[in-house]
Amino acid sequence: MTDPRLISIEAFDYPLPDGLIARHPLAVRDTCRLLVRHGDGSLEERVFADIAQLLSSDDMLVMNNTKVINARLRFRKGGGDQGARIEVFCLEPVAPADYERSFASRIGCSWRCFVGNSKKWKEGSVTMNVDVAGEGTVVLTARRLRHEGASSVIGFEWDNDSVTFSQIIEAAGELPIPPYLNRDTEESDLTDYQTVYSRIQGSVAAPTAGLHFTPALFESLRQRGVELRELTLHVGAGTFQPVKSETIGGHPMHSEFISVGIGLIEELARTDRRVVAVGTTSVRTLESLYWLGVRASRGESLDELPQWYPYDGHPTAMSRNEAMGCLLDRLRKDGSDVLTADTRIIIAPGYRYRVVDAMVTNFHQPKSTLLLLVSAFTGGDWRRMYDLAMEREFRFLSYGDACLLL
Repeated sequence: MTDPRLISIEAFDYPLPDGLIARHPLAVRDTCRLLVRHGDGSLEERVFADIAQLLSSDDMLVMNNTKVINARLRFRKGGGDQGARIEVFCLEPVAPADYERSFASRIGCSWRCFVGNSKKWKEGSVTMNVDVAGEGTVVLTARRLRHEGASSVIGFEWDNDSVTFSQIIEAAGELPIPPYLNRDTEESDLTDYQTVYSRIQGSVAAPTAGLHFTPALFESLRQRGVELRELTLHVGAGTFQPVKSETIGGHPMHSEFISVGIGLIEELARTDRRVVAVGTTSVRTLESLYWLGVRASRGESLDELPQWYPYDGHPTAMSRNEAMGCLLDRLRKDGSDVLTADTRIIIAPGYRYRVVDAMVTNFHQPKSTLLLLVSAFTGGDWRRMYDLAMEREFRFLSYGDACLLL
């Protein structure tokens, strides 16, 4: 395996015309265009709904069921309408650290957050009145507990213990659409920027390849005999961060929380089906499972998968089924039916895929880690695909068109 640390990020730059960035999705999700890259490298243009014809009963389609939360909270210093605006962007829970317990909290919680206009909030607390359906007006208070690099740990409290934090952010927060859309969140985004199968709260960005699927398309896939499976990766704000270092080795990969039920791991341990991942988040989770299986075989911790673990000389002869078997053994020994971990894995040219055989993905930003992942899968053939997509005026980024990489 080639060590990607010395790869120049300039090799993954391309001129993306502003006019090709999709500001809004199409009215019907599965009518977008689909660029298919076949196993022999040939390219074909289809419509996304055709994916039901391109997959078969030999395939397992794996999707990320995360749900985007209303992560952006806008406070006013002093509580009124005239004070300085303080924006608190929730990233991940700190106490309780478990997403489910934090959302269910009725006595307060703390989150790692980005703080906008931070200079105007040096001490004390900020508050806002929140109208919660069925509960009336609740006063939400935020206090900065400590700085942690570019982020801060913010403690939240509210004055009604019959209200959960989930209800608070649902009522008070704003859905955070991608910054490159250069517009405010609109009412339509509340639906458009969620997959039809989203259900586990925690992401601050959507797994956008999944936005193209519809209930009717899923029914077509079931009729084809395609197995549909779910996992969870909560997408962090780091997904939008371009690589700013000259080489990939200088880029600190962001950590993201994954949760996978033991049933899916059991299937992966015994199946010979082709695994088709919906989106780079599903890709990242599935490939992380392999390396967590390697860690399990070595008696190592499964709490976190380090960024460079696949490239650091660890044994790689293990098959997908064997790695999943080792992971199963550890989970059963620990008496757990769900694997939870933080993954920092970076998938870049030189990486050999262990679990994913095909993927559905959108067109990504220049110099992004997502583009590195696509390049690794296509053997460096991404530029030919992107050149064709720009020539034919495909729509790019979160609300844009899709690719099927076989």
